[in-house]
Amino acid sequence: MSKNNTIVLASASPRRSELLESAGVKFRVIAGDIDETPYLGEDPVAHVLRLAESKAREVATRTEGRFFIGADTIVLCDSEIMGKPVDDNDATRMLQKLSGRAHQVITGFSILDRQSGEAFTKAVTTDVKFKALTVEEVSAYVATGCPLDKAGAYAIQGGAAFMVERIDGSYTNVVGLPLCEVVTALKGMTALATN
Repeated sequence: MSKNNTIVLASASPRRSELLESAGVKFRVIAGDIDETPYLGEDPVAHVLRLAESKAREVATRTEGRFFIGADTIVLCDSEIMGKPVDDNDATRMLQKLSGRAHQVITGFSILDRQSGEAFTKAVTTDVKFKALTVEEVSAYVATGCPLDKAGAYAIQGGAAFMVERIDGSYTNVVGLPLCEVVTALKGMTALATN
């Protein structure tokens, strides 16, 4: 890809970087810096789409590049938007709420073309069902520290894999980036940019 078509991932998430690398995408990482607080009464899908595009646009204001990928992932259970827990108690609360229940993982992603100013945004939802968790299982997982930087306080690709009874939809979406959809959109946009 030519220098003027460089791709920037507006996320510090190592999981998102690993996913893009696995698809052979060449990119740089510059973390976005925005307030992720939901607006009062904000629809969950609107929330992740707003944050994804805001991250891409914010990073585009302070670094070189052509295409900027922003993303945001939440867990939704009983209409509660679960982002990253604020502490161990919050992580424990989230995991206890998810125990034995179905919930949705929603990731919004946005690919901004700096040259045109246009952004392609989309949200992908995966249904996830947890097994019933014991108090000991929750405590042991929280003690690892892993839940603190994960939406909904868990990482399906790591120590929480045993909690997941089933998923319906994109696995990579639960990890943090719906890879099939992102790569398809990116290929379409970069192909247009070279014509």
